[in-house]
Amino acid sequence: MTDDLKRIFLEACVLIAFGALFGLTMNHQLVLDAFAGRLVPQRPAINLEQELQQDITMALPMPVLLEELQQLLTDGGLLVDARDPELFAAGHIEGAVSLPLADIDDVLPDFIARTEKERVVVAYCSGFGCPDSFDLGMRLIEEGFSDVRVFEGGYPEWRDAGLAVAGEEQ
Repeated sequence: MTDDLKRIFLEACVLIAFGALFGLTMNHQLVLDAFAGRLVPQRPAINLEQELQQDITMALPMPVLLEELQQLLTDGGLLVDARDPELFAAGHIEGAVSLPLADIDDVLPDFIARTEKERVVVAYCSGFGCPDSFDLGMRLIEEGFSDVRVFEGGYPEWRDAGLAVAGEEQ
């Protein structure tokens, strides 16, 4: 029994050695390049302005809670509704501006022309599970807005808290 285990172990070692030798034979240039350090991709040199632009595009809109939103609005923040114009007309947070994500290419130039890019902008939509506010926030960041937030509770949380709403459903 012990002789059989020794023989199996010896055969396994021989197979591993032949496999390694065959692998090195077939990939010898890859092994030489690895030891020479030529496998590490070189990062192209870019200037500082390009790096800053990359950092801006990698930013994400920050979520805010209801209490934070109220403070931001008191401090001069701008609230934008990412829902369709019909939903906005039916009911929206008082003081909000309609900026429907579905029509963003048409309405964004006017919004950019009348809004300071340094102003705090808070996007909202139809509550948790509605991605439009986040997507709108990402688009605003891409357009150069520096402080974009997302109110994830959206219109339903605001309305259910008994806070001021405007529109046909008042």
